[in-house]
Amino acid sequence: MVTMKRCSGQATPDKFKILRATHLGMCFGVRDAINLALNQSEPVTILGDLVHNETVLQQLRSQGVKIQHQVADIATPNVMITAHGASERALDRIRERGLKVLEATCPLVHYAHRAVANLVRAGFHPVIIGKRDHVEVRGLTEDLLEYDVVLTEDDVARLRERARFGIAAQTTQPIERVRHLVALIQTRFPASQVRFHDTVCQPTKQRQSAAVELAQQSDVVIVIGGAHSNNTRELVATCAQYCPRVHHVQNARDLCPAWFAAAQTVGMTAGTSTPDRVIDEVEAWLREFAQIEVEPQTNLAVQECKAA
Repeated sequence: MVTMKRCSGQATPDKFKILRATHLGMCFGVRDAINLALNQSEPVTILGDLVHNETVLQQLRSQGVKIQHQVADIATPNVMITAHGASERALDRIRERGLKVLEATCPLVHYAHRAVANLVRAGFHPVIIGKRDHVEVRGLTEDLLEYDVVLTEDDVARLRERARFGIAAQTTQPIERVRHLVALIQTRFPASQVRFHDTVCQPTKQRQSAAVELAQQSDVVIVIGGAHSNNTRELVATCAQYCPRVHHVQNARDLCPAWFAAAQTVGMTAGTSTPDRVIDEVEAWLREFAQIEVEPQTNLAVQECKAA
């Protein structure tokens, strides 16, 4: 959750350069899911948050799309699965109620499901690199009889030996972390056969790589995306490795003038569920602020603002 802090003291809104990451913002899977939800001729309920971005969810609600988190609470004949996907068990529970399932699952998440199923059929014990409580990881694992989920070196240390490990990843994990954990598993179990299927999606890889390049050139980095968006938080963590001043905002209202004191270059990137208009609004705020002319020693008004 984005926390609140008081933003006060002098800010120096000198002109600064604004850089956009070469890859940022909404991916094709999210766009397709939103369009599917908004173009239904009959009432539809989305089971869970279609994407982890409150701006998008508000847009859907304003267009009459229902959002429920429990199957028992669904009152429409049509149910949409989120872009994060779902297990066959979950789909069966919906169909047992006589409801029609509409698939908004990202094709790259479907690819991850097939990869895990293929590893299991080939006799490998499945290991998913990702967040255990994330909706996508639940979808990847609910149909499995046994599995492990790892995200840290400590998680790898708790694995017990298997003859064959089959490894896949949550699609929004940084590929460097995934490769590191795969190497740890190979090192820890030298006698085991380890097969890694790379299921990190290309949009995530592109945004992570572009974030590194952006952060290396910036004095301040603004990362735009939902407070609960995993891929957005991963962008924040990546940028923070290369730039000491990184802030996670959900929209332009979260921006704080004091963040940009003495900055010469400000970088912008955004998670894969962040709408273009939200990115444009943040950039417009930055451009307007960067052009402010003030007298020396002028203090900007104290305001409440959000910081990562």
